[in-house]
Amino acid sequence: MVDHALVWPLVRALPDRQRAVVVLRYYEDLTAAQTADVLGCSVGTVKSQAHDALLALRRGLGGAPVGEVLER
Repeated sequence: MVDHALVWPLVRALPDRQRAVVVLRYYEDLTAAQTADVLGCSVGTVKSQAHDALLALRRGLGGAPVGEVLER
């Protein structure tokens, strides 16, 4: 299991849009549609930004399962 203290600095280092998507989807537990509405973008943009952000976070954690950490 990955410590939140390890993940948060990596989240903060993400580009603004990716960070917003990660916080809204996984911290605030919004759906992709709700996140898109908040950010004023399409659901596809939310999904692609989340995908890119999770890849970056996985790289930063050496391949650990980021989704499990963020969804707790």
